[in-house]
Amino acid sequence: MFRRDLIVASLATAALGSLAYAEDKKVTLLNTADKWDKTFPQSDKVECVKVSFKNRYGVPLVGDLYIPKSNKTQLPAVAVSGPFGAVKEQASGRYAQRLAENGFITLAFDPSFTGESGGEARAVASPDINTEDFSAAVDYLSTRKDVDPNKIGILGVCGFGGFALNAAANDPRIKATVTSTMYDMARVLSKGYFDSMTVEDRQQLREALNKQRTKDALTGTPERAGGLPDKLNGDEPLFVKQYWEYYKQSRGYHPRSLNSNEGWTKTSQLSFMNMPILAYSDEIRSPVMMMHGEKAHSLYFSQDAFKKLTGDNKELVIVSGANHVDLYDNDKFIPWQKIVDFYKKNL
Repeated sequence: MFRRDLIVASLATAALGSLAYAEDKKVTLLNTADKWDKTFPQSDKVECVKVSFKNRYGVPLVGDLYIPKSNKTQLPAVAVSGPFGAVKEQASGRYAQRLAENGFITLAFDPSFTGESGGEARAVASPDINTEDFSAAVDYLSTRKDVDPNKIGILGVCGFGGFALNAAANDPRIKATVTSTMYDMARVLSKGYFDSMTVEDRQQLREALNKQRTKDALTGTPERAGGLPDKLNGDEPLFVKQYWEYYKQSRGYHPRSLNSNEGWTKTSQLSFMNMPILAYSDEIRSPVMMMHGEKAHSLYFSQDAFKKLTGDNKELVIVSGANHVDLYDNDKFIPWQKIVDFYKKNL
């Protein structure tokens, strides 16, 4: 039984992990080719280096920078993050490395308060700060000599697809945006799946979450939501089983991933209760391509968000036969060539 007040745990969950972030802005920490810690194979076509930079709130963010080995000039760049509760060593790194193989400089980064990035308290999500994290990645990329500052795009997976749209609406430096298997986290966390929560449901949820705040204040330690179970009992919803097959198995497990371990803090949901993130998505003037699986439980998020987009340079790609998690790592379903062609055309 998945309680509404723990919906965060059904969506995303992980251990705190190490805090190996750099305090200095733009510092290369190590060449990750020496110690590959990703959930996907390393490419011999790109160089991967770990970098650190700060967002507008002073939170040190850590990312993996993927650079084509054949690079000898300024290149277009793409910043990548997501899914919600994942780390850069999972799906976002896979996307970043694949794009780098196709001639882009890419940055897969851990959002504030998660993975190797800094910020206290840990395992906290914020619609404002996580949107800012994308713009901070654009800050970093635009200052690199090997990046063309007028050709920077972003890519958001799952919950960070929603943050990517929010960033694109607010940051004209973002010249092209791709979302993959997008979640509108503000919508689902304030209204439930398919907007099933009533006003009374929301009031009860607010009461429960704020009681948790009092408890956390008394103990001095924010309580974690718990996340996905170590074992399934068989009667979970299909989408939870699909998340489990990715985050809890060797396919996608990572020790720093919230979704693979202890989950978000229980009160993370509060930030999303009355702060919709797609309010101004109809003002995005740059190109947008949204991708979603035909069989994904979350398809309606992309369908509804796409309807709100304006202009003629917007595209919704429905991937036949794919579920939500297939677009994390399944090369059979991820439309790689469409993504590459979109960025080459628009950056």
